[in-house]
Amino acid sequence: MGQVTSLFVRKVLGIVDGGARPVDRAAILRSVGLRTDDPGDPAQMVSAPDYYRFLEHLTTVDHDPTTLPLRAGAAMRCDNYGAFGLAWKTAPDLRRSYERAQRYGRVLTSVSTYTLEPIDGGARLHLHRAGERRLGLRLSNEATLASIVQISREASRSSFRPTAAFLRHPAPEGLASHEEFFGCPLHFDSEHDALDVSDAALRAPNRLGDESVSSFIDGHLDAAVSQLTDDASLARRVRDRITRSLSDGVPTISEVAHHFALSGRTLQRRLADDGETFQSLVDEARRQLAERLLQHTDYSLADIAFMTGFAEQSSFTRTFKRWAGQTPRSYRLEASRR
Repeated sequence: MGQVTSLFVRKVLGIVDGGARPVDRAAILRSVGLRTDDPGDPAQMVSAPDYYRFLEHLTTVDHDPTTLPLRAGAAMRCDNYGAFGLAWKTAPDLRRSYERAQRYGRVLTSVSTYTLEPIDGGARLHLHRAGERRLGLRLSNEATLASIVQISREASRSSFRPTAAFLRHPAPEGLASHEEFFGCPLHFDSEHDALDVSDAALRAPNRLGDESVSSFIDGHLDAAVSQLTDDASLARRVRDRITRSLSDGVPTISEVAHHFALSGRTLQRRLADDGETFQSLVDEARRQLAERLLQHTDYSLADIAFMTGFAEQSSFTRTFKRWAGQTPRSYRLEASRR
């Protein structure tokens, strides 16, 4: 089961405003196994399903749930993130802050990762988060991207704004608050959750950038990451890699193992040590991708079959029925009524 730092729980709860209605913050904390007198320790974790349910509950008590993830992101400061935040703000520039997110994001959560992709004129920082795209996960993704913008503004000496923001979920009814916060073109119903950042913003020095301090903190975080469960993370990363490869066909274990600088036999053994098999991760990746495409896109069934690695729609239909107990068409109709 994935975990998320309790830091996020406390920060989001801290900005909830019930308007005329009182908010029982102690009861909400207890619902995720926390207490008001617990120290605010980023290393204290809550389960990811509990965290998503927590966010969903907050939308029922906050006076403006549409802006809740924006306000949560705006409330974040580098110092709230412990050693991770120190590594972020002491990196020489934002490019290296983002590289640290790729490398050390696991100290804050086991359900999301970051990748920095070069694009024309800059780079795209991707947020990858595993799990069913329910409301809580969508709120979490939006708050995370808002947090990245906020701590980038805090860290950089330049006047930071991304050049574009991408969110996989649909746009809210009103976009004025989102446009004001991000200050850039917004792309909802996107294929990814990500921020585009210009080369100039990536190169601008951080206010507290210090190579020696940054290197020292890197050593501390390397040790923290090494104490985490590598194989559980490996299974997730293997599944994510399979998902990204499916439109070109189902990858072989050798192809995926090569991406992680492992032999096929070593990858299979490490997955087996964690109770997983490569085939089970292939099936899981294909099923999750198929469900997302059926729920959130208008692609034809033939297109979805292709994008999930099936040569024929008939094979996709038979396999999906085995997975979900119903045909893809029935699943899509049922999802549209929810």
